[in-house]
Amino acid sequence: MTPHSTSQPPARPDGGVRVVVVGATGNVGTSVVRLLAEDPTVDSVLGLARRVPGWRPPKTTWQAVDIEPGGPDLVPLFAGADAVIHLAWKFQPTHRPEETWRTNVLGSSRVYDAVAAAHVPALIHASSVGAYSPGPKDRVVDESWPTHGWPQAAYTREKAYLERLLDAYEHAHPYVRVVRMRPGFLFKRESASEQRRIFAGRLAPGRLVRAGLIPAVPDLPGLRFQALHTDDAAAAYLAAVSRPVSGAFNLAADPPVDARVLAEIFDARSFSMPTAPLRAALAAAWKLRLVPASPDLFDAVLRLPLMDCTRARTKLGWQPRHTSVEALREFFAGLQAGAGMDTPPLAAHGAGCAEAARSKIG
Repeated sequence: MTPHSTSQPPARPDGGVRVVVVGATGNVGTSVVRLLAEDPTVDSVLGLARRVPGWRPPKTTWQAVDIEPGGPDLVPLFAGADAVIHLAWKFQPTHRPEETWRTNVLGSSRVYDAVAAAHVPALIHASSVGAYSPGPKDRVVDESWPTHGWPQAAYTREKAYLERLLDAYEHAHPYVRVVRMRPGFLFKRESASEQRRIFAGRLAPGRLVRAGLIPAVPDLPGLRFQALHTDDAAAAYLAAVSRPVSGAFNLAADPPVDARVLAEIFDARSFSMPTAPLRAALAAAWKLRLVPASPDLFDAVLRLPLMDCTRARTKLGWQPRHTSVEALREFFAGLQAGAGMDTPPLAAHGAGCAEAARSKIG
């Protein structure tokens, strides 16, 4: 991190809002860029990603950038921006957590430092429900719940570590308005191919994930989580650009998702099942590199708390347009259709397989 500084940023020129989106071509990034491009108060969007996409939304300029240590200086890219939205994240390779740490933690630190050095007034960071310490499934918790993650899983460990970095960052750079978004699981039709590759592997038959072909859903202890349509999460990011808010915001839609909800979606039945056999099967498949999702992440999901989203509704004026069930139904329809977008992370077919080796979302 840069040294402690309480100096005020230079005066900013008048003009339309300019936003830089880091990690602009994934699940969240594409929704955020689209909403920014459609907003009349936004003058321009600079989308940063490892590879420039074919997608060309209005008012948007693309630049290929790697945020990892040794990458290009980010300060000139951030100069003159009214806000930087940091979404870049790498999920794989799950067998080499030092590599995801290099992007997710060291790369994020470079983004934070460049925001301060460029005197950008607002940093909007993509945290996650995964940053939270294990919590209750029978009641909701607000943003004051501890953010120590689940230490065994790289994803939750890295999200929690960034929360600590931001604590120190806010103290060192009080003139930067820091917003931390903590959404539940994010789904949309166009993210189906990417998320299948990241979590189930590119050979998993997405077309089989539909009603009538899944006879039963296991009801595991702790299987209760929150989901949200990605476009609804993007609306919260847009609100955070325009409103003078700071701090953390929980984002989720109703109802919480459990085995009963999933069984209704698939027109199936649910049945009680202990966690151990499924966890052992997942661990064996991961060890053999048959699936990319780590069993440690499975453990973390079963321990995530349910979130209270009152603060987002009152401070951001935010309300999800889709229920969690609608978001999941759209996502599963996307799996069946092999849906995607014309960006490297969201590519629907073979074009995205090479990118999946260094998968990022957001």
